[in-house]
Amino acid sequence: MSKRRLPSGWEEKISSSTKKRYYFNTFSRESQWEFPREPAGEACKCSHILVKHEKSRNPSSWKEAKITRSKQDAVQLIQEFITELRQCETKESRREKFADIAKIHSDCSSAKKGGDLGKFIKGQMQPSFEKASFALRTDEMSDIVHSDSGVHVILRTE
Repeated sequence: MSKRRLPSGWEEKISSSTKKRYYFNTFSRESQWEFPREPAGEACKCSHILVKHEKSRNPSSWKEAKITRSKQDAVQLIQEFITELRQCETKESRREKFADIAKIHSDCSSAKKGGDLGKFIKGQMQPSFEKASFALRTDEMSDIVHSDSGVHVILRTE
């Protein structure tokens, strides 16, 4: 294997099919052929519900070609979802309810997956979204989070 020192969080492996060296990120569980230059970093898995408004970076969604609601209306809608989700008695029921709300109401394309964004590492999401996501513990839900995309509520799932 390589003489170069790998940054933390990476493993060097050999492909069984090509016999070539590749690098495995132990946090995100993803592989790459290029030698990593940065530490792997902590991975986070979250779901979210996004409500866009007229000032969002891209005020359209899979549901509406042009979103005209105000930022205040978007905040109010997210607050209603948060209130409903906080009434769930178990983490399992909250996850189910969260996914149900996301499938119907989220303006993100992740809606079809119940808001599931999959795993991501630092630097992949907008700063406010990333900060809120990494501050949560598994099965913890955020309060309102604003980003250039709109207004979110986030549920950390891993």
